[in-house]
Amino acid sequence: MKIATWNVNSINARLDTVLGWFKAERPDVACLQEIKCIDEKFPTEEFQSLGYNVAVNGQKSYNGVAVVSRTPLEDVEKGLPGDDADDHARYLETVISGPSPVRVASIYLPNGNPIGTEKFDYKLAWMRRLQTHARALLDLEEILVLAGDYNVIPEPADADDPASWAGDALFQPQTRGAFRSLKWLGLTDAYMAADGAAGGYTFWDYQAGAWRRNHGIRIDHLLLSPAAADRLRSVTIHKDMRGADKPSDHVPVVVELEI
Repeated sequence: MKIATWNVNSINARLDTVLGWFKAERPDVACLQEIKCIDEKFPTEEFQSLGYNVAVNGQKSYNGVAVVSRTPLEDVEKGLPGDDADDHARYLETVISGPSPVRVASIYLPNGNPIGTEKFDYKLAWMRRLQTHARALLDLEEILVLAGDYNVIPEPADADDPASWAGDALFQPQTRGAFRSLKWLGLTDAYMAADGAAGGYTFWDYQAGAWRRNHGIRIDHLLLSPAAADRLRSVTIHKDMRGADKPSDHVPVVVELEI
């Protein structure tokens, strides 16, 4: 089973590029982030025409996550538990049906900039909620994949120029510590388990020639439960998509599980 994560940075603005990749790569499941549309504006029919089932947790102009799957989606849950007042569309969880069901979540973790503001506080609080919920999910002992744009640079090797990110919320000690605490629950960083080589970037800014100069960072992650990690076969970062027509600033990352 091939499971992808991709921050598409506006699904409708980049629809041709996104659908072209789906036609070429045919992932079994894809977790999409920053779709930037309400549920009704998501191009559901276009994905259905490719053989996908669709679940969406959308928001007008901002945020928004979706999961598309070749097999039916069950137990769809919108929103991260723990704060009923949080109206940001950043989390969508569902079970991929089949002989060996897989629970997946599409995650768009808050950016948190600038540091020292309520935005950074919100990021850290959101990460605490995610940790609490992940602990409960791990107790189910299922095949679980928590996939998405985490807006976390875990280590210096995950940035081409770490010093340039020293003042950014993505690389703060509190951010990186919260990400480690999440993994310490028993989750495996799929890329680090399958490859781990420095330079496995998933994001290049639109500014300052970042793509041309390869000034990238690794912030799109797939965290696996023990049952999923045992089935891990490979991880592929589709770097070529950053050079596509009308690209997102993120590229797809695909894990293959033996299911």
